[in-house]
Amino acid sequence: MTASTGKWLAIIGIGEDGIPGLGDEAKRLIAGAEIVFGGKRHLALAGDLIKGEANPWPSPFDSTMADVRALRGRPVCVLASGDPFLHGVGVTLARHVPLGETTVIPAPSSVSLAASRLGWALQHIETVSLHGKPIELLRPLLHPGRRIIALTSDGHGPEAVAKLLRGAGFGGSRLVVLEALGGVDERITRQHADTFTMTNVDPLNVVAIEVVAGDGARILPLTPGLDDEFFEHDGQITKKAVRAVTLSALAPRCGELLWDIGAGSGSISIEWMLADASLRAIAIEADPNRAARIGRNASTLGVPGLAVVTGTAPGALAGLARPDAVFVGGGGSDDGVMAAAIDALESGGRLVANAVTLEMEGVLLALHVRYGGELTRLAISRAAPIGTMEGWKPAMPITQWSWVKP
Repeated sequence: MTASTGKWLAIIGIGEDGIPGLGDEAKRLIAGAEIVFGGKRHLALAGDLIKGEANPWPSPFDSTMADVRALRGRPVCVLASGDPFLHGVGVTLARHVPLGETTVIPAPSSVSLAASRLGWALQHIETVSLHGKPIELLRPLLHPGRRIIALTSDGHGPEAVAKLLRGAGFGGSRLVVLEALGGVDERITRQHADTFTMTNVDPLNVVAIEVVAGDGARILPLTPGLDDEFFEHDGQITKKAVRAVTLSALAPRCGELLWDIGAGSGSISIEWMLADASLRAIAIEADPNRAARIGRNASTLGVPGLAVVTGTAPGALAGLARPDAVFVGGGGSDDGVMAAAIDALESGGRLVANAVTLEMEGVLLALHVRYGGELTRLAISRAAPIGTMEGWKPAMPITQWSWVKP
């Protein structure tokens, strides 16, 4: 941290072993800092090295890092748990301080330490942070044979994980609770989710899961088009075959935002978010009961971050973040919704609309004439009993218009 290099901020990862686990350069940077920021635990672990002012993080935590940024140009050190860039404060700092002004020295992360204790290959496991986040984020990861390492918030985290597994039909899953990894109080305990009895768990813990599915387990397929029975609904739902085609037309891409207008059960926006953890969606639904149902479905199916807006479009669209893609459900007529959706999209944005009524089909045909795009007719029949035999029972046909804004 010198004027000649322009590096004034050191971000140092520290483990539960404290100073003995630090290298010489990390020790030098901590000792040479005028001010050292960190959690109270981090400051205590490095206490014998700190020569400057020890400054614990404020409560509530300031994600703008105003106190750190105010010291730009002076030698400052920030202490973090393990690897600062694995769900850590390093990610927050990188949003506000150019990387060219920082020196980063990570320590082994809790995920790396857990994998080394278990003999698990890091490239073959799933990791999820449940620190201050809904436990339901685990739900889409539950597939037989999968290995997961979950970062928890506190000592109650392992029991919450076991409870979710039991409730979803994965009670036979094997859990390993790894406490205070790397420290003198390190403890590793193995139990099954359906017989989990641990108490007095150290707040610093991670939970490793070897997923075992029971006979009644609800496994979420990796492809779009979940069975309709996964969703709580009142009949207002885009059926699975049509939903799969619709999601293909919406073509989700990393980090994008979807507007799901007339969301019904939320099935389109939920499956959009299930496609990748970076995807976001806003479900707009006029009926308050259906809006509440969407929230329950989102939580049950592992995308609790789905935003639900109760209101009638196009009025309910005012003030929403601009979408990358829009889906308009199949009921009713237009009433200005399509114009609002087209206006909201930027160049390259996608719009997909399904029609089941003649009135809405007429709207889509007119839009196709005016703007182009692609029209698709979806007609699905399923085998059903006819007396003592079986025949084809057709579902209502769907007219789908998909369009990319120039």
